[in-house]
Amino acid sequence: MKAFRIILLAGLAVVPFTIIAQAADIAPAPNVTAEDSEAMGLYLRGDLGWSFLDWSGGDDDNALVVGGGVGYQFNDNMRADVTLDWAGDYNVAPGADMSTTTVLGNLYFDWANDSIFTPYIGAGLGYGWVNDAPSGDDSGIAYDLAAGVSMDLTDNVAVDLGYRFRDTMISGSDPTEHQVSAGVRFSF
Repeated sequence: MKAFRIILLAGLAVVPFTIIAQAADIAPAPNVTAEDSEAMGLYLRGDLGWSFLDWSGGDDDNALVVGGGVGYQFNDNMRADVTLDWAGDYNVAPGADMSTTTVLGNLYFDWANDSIFTPYIGAGLGYGWVNDAPSGDDSGIAYDLAAGVSMDLTDNVAVDLGYRFRDTMISGSDPTEHQVSAGVRFSF
């Protein structure tokens, strides 16, 4: 487990270098049209919302969720990102709090159209950590399913309103969350 966290942190440490490498001017491939190349590129995202915990191991509760990530838009319809999200301070029993953290690789399908609104669906897979005080920490595979709509403010900035179901599979009862969030994507 400690080795996984070290590898994860090392991977996140190289993200700034990928941003610098992406900044180089590279001519698009001959079979890529100018319109297609405008849709392609690196993006950063930040999200803020509210999470509703559904957990049979304790009381259900709701709390703040924050997250961020880095991604790549492949074309008008496909994009992928890696996100780090935290939801927490759920009151799951008298004197007991819980928080969840996940690192997920996500793939999205955007319904590109001629309006400024772009509906999407997505799914992600990764790893999650559950901090259940005073019971202790646990971790396991995590996944999410997402749907929402983004709105282009400029060519490089879009706001996002979405829903996400997130499940962290731990020993015992899995904490599942229903999250509603708003976010901003900055494209390069």
